Amino acid sequence: TRTAARTRTRRRTMSLTSSNDNDDKNNDKSDIYGQKQALRKEIRAKVKSMTSDEINSQSQLVWDRVVALPSYQEAKTIGLFLSMPKNEIQTNSIVQHAIQQGKLVHVPEVGANFEQADMELIQCPTSNPTFFEDWPTNKWNIPEPPLDYKRIPARPGDLDLLIVPGLAFDREGGRLGQGKGYYDRFIARMRHNEEEEKEEGISYDKPTLVAVCMEPQLLDPDRRIPTTELDYRMEMIVTPQETIHVSTTDSSSTTTTTTTTTTTT
Repeated sequence: TRTAARTRTRRRTMSLTSSNDNDDKNNDKSDIYGQKQALRKEIRAKVKSMTSDEINSQSQLVWDRVVALPSYQEAKTIGLFLSMPKNEIQTNSIVQHAIQQGKLVHVPEVGANFEQADMELIQCPTSNPTFFEDWPTNKWNIPEPPLDYKRIPARPGDLDLLIVPGLAFDREGGRLGQGKGYYDRFIARMRHNEEEEKEEGISYDKPTLVAVCMEPQLLDPDRRIPTTELDYRMEMIVTPQETIHVSTTDSSSTTTTTTTTTTTT
């Protein structure tokens, strides 16, 4: 019948529209992935060209700014990271400083299965500021807890402040990681606890997200990190020369308005 024919036509049209929408989304994701890979290659080359002295000098300038932040001074529990031996901002001094200041420090553990495992932040020893010197290293030569270490992972609501590494950042809080998604998934878990409330979940406005980077890792003002809805925006970005405060009502990449104010020396 004509009615049945029109119905079949509508269904085919809806099916084609849905298929086209999915194709567009897949194409968008593929395009963003390609942009991210190209940017990673660009920034890695810039960082690789830095000397050890430049990395150490810029690292210390960053930490001098971080320890002056009210969010650092007021934080009782902090998530930090243990750095790779080269081509990355060095964290030994800030880890030691935080422990010496009586802060409870957590550092990442990924484990042996790098492709499948989610990252946990494990509480560090409180009595040994240089504990990382005695820990074994993982695939990237980053110290991680030994097998016999008693692990106390951070749970949603535990961390006041999270110091976030990255390969590149923009002035609106956009972050480009190494491509594994460890930090974005961890932040999502820390800010939304589904275990405590099965129906709706409990959301937290912490940890405060403070990114740290060296000069070549901050994009020029007219450039942006390509992001998806899964990428979290940073609330502050600390470089050797400036502290960028990102004003936003939502740290996810879906934020529509972001205002940046910069403090320089």
